[in-house]
Amino acid sequence: MPAADDLFRPTSDTAPAEPADGQRPRRVRAVADEDAEASGPRRPSGRVRHDEKMTVYVTSDELLDIEHARLTLRREHGLAVDRGRLVREALALVLADLEAQGADSPLVQRLLDE
Repeated sequence: MPAADDLFRPTSDTAPAEPADGQRPRRVRAVADEDAEASGPRRPSGRVRHDEKMTVYVTSDELLDIEHARLTLRREHGLAVDRGRLVREALALVLADLEAQGADSPLVQRLLDE
């Protein structure tokens, strides 16, 4: 059986140097660079290998809505996207709107209405 180090090894050829204190360095890969504001609105990461994972629980109706949106994008717009990309795109839109509108954003209003 493989050890944990074999299962969770870096995928690139260049390995980071070990810190002097013996702890493994935390790998953080930034999606956007420091000039992100100058380059335009917030963009989702798209089709890249993601190092972080977040679990979100949804109702069966919400999952059906996501699947319906995915199929609509494919059928009516010729866009074949998976559910993860669809959620990342929607999240990027909502976060950009929150950043631009602040308290007037629909996200804030919906959360206040709960």
